[in-house]
Amino acid sequence: MNRSLIQEVMPLQDCNQRIKNFDEVALGYTADQAIMEAHRCLECKTKPCVSGCPVAIDIPAFIHEIKASRFEEAYQIIEKSSLLPAVCGRVCPQETQCEAPCVRKIKGESVAIGRLERFVSDYHFKNSNKPLEKPITNGIKIAVVGSGPAGLSCAYDLAKLGYQVTLFEALHMLGGVLVYGIPEFRLPRFVVNQEIDKLVQLGVDIKKNIVIGKTLTIDDLFNDGYQSVFLGTGAGLPKFLGIPGEMLNGVYTANEFLTRINLMKAYKKDAQTPMMMPNTVAVIGGGNVAMDAARCAKRLGAQTVYVIYRRSKAELPARHEEVIHAEEEGIIFKMLTNPKEIIGNDAHFVASIRCSHMTLGEVDHTGRRKPVEIKGTEEMILTDAVILALGTTPNPLIKMTTKGLESDRYGCIITKDSFGMTTKDMVYAGGDVVTGSATVISAMGAGRLSAQAIHERLKQKNGNLT
Repeated sequence: MNRSLIQEVMPLQDCNQRIKNFDEVALGYTADQAIMEAHRCLECKTKPCVSGCPVAIDIPAFIHEIKASRFEEAYQIIEKSSLLPAVCGRVCPQETQCEAPCVRKIKGESVAIGRLERFVSDYHFKNSNKPLEKPITNGIKIAVVGSGPAGLSCAYDLAKLGYQVTLFEALHMLGGVLVYGIPEFRLPRFVVNQEIDKLVQLGVDIKKNIVIGKTLTIDDLFNDGYQSVFLGTGAGLPKFLGIPGEMLNGVYTANEFLTRINLMKAYKKDAQTPMMMPNTVAVIGGGNVAMDAARCAKRLGAQTVYVIYRRSKAELPARHEEVIHAEEEGIIFKMLTNPKEIIGNDAHFVASIRCSHMTLGEVDHTGRRKPVEIKGTEEMILTDAVILALGTTPNPLIKMTTKGLESDRYGCIITKDSFGMTTKDMVYAGGDVVTGSATVISAMGAGRLSAQAIHERLKQKNGNLT
């Protein structure tokens, strides 16, 4: 057993080099590093790590295989529970999920479960050419709307059960937030594409550039013979601060900013919609999206990039790893600072942000201390551009065009149980469209639960399904 109290260090691109490219920052474990890290696992009989995984991967079992250098066997264990292990190994917040209850954390650092998941997934795709076996179809049509993690996971499980699954995507590329929201230096496109290829192998029919709620309605799908519909459309509408100046030239939402970079390759000089950053950029927000936007701005050529957040560093919702990487790349954090107004110049372009200083008061409904303005404090931050990374809400289009489908005051679709049953019969929903912005793995878990529920309902209706 490896008795080291600390994790094997993940090799990274040098910070002075990586700010000049969009290549992946984390380089992954070598086989020797993975085996060394695996030997830190105690293989606890109670498996506390499994309880922290939204899709219940048998974590001690796959790590046991790594110890014996049986990397493909380790992958097969993960694949039983997760469609996207190479994705989750890179972007899931393991530190607050499976790694949080790890026994090794009592006297040191938890086992690096996410890094080991990434390693075996990358090993599989580099060394295995065996395609998935296409199941015998049962002839029952199911529509899955949205190709983000919830939709992909639901489609995958249903296809394996023999359903004729059609996956509808509004954009020209599959992956949802995995491709439009997460930069390639965190999640390369080829990683997402190789995971999605599993659906193609299983016979899932893919239809792109179709906006459900506009091109087709939910009722159109039922009229076309689909017996159930799963909604995994995510949360793509940006939030705003509601302060003066948000409509000035040079103010972006993180959605627009990242979509232009990730989907339209705006960082390339020959891009159809190139985006060249001005000298100074301010990102408002403290989550992973804010870190992504700030780090992209740096790579686009901005000399000075601020992250402005109204709470302290301890309350930043972004992953600790992403914050560290941002700091290494020269991002400047302006904590306990709250924007009050975005000020423009005579040409109506952003010139500065007027901010107030904050202090932390009592704990609010989020479980964090509430930021309270310190009267009489004010700071002007000079900047040429502002990126708003304040969270997102679901697009109301499907709800507006579907009779009987109810949503709450935040625009999230209402579900009646943990399996995603909505207020419209045979329509299920999961992921961010139900919860608001959350994690990739929680959306995958929701997709799997809905697939299970849809299967059970259709067994009752048809009576001849296994």
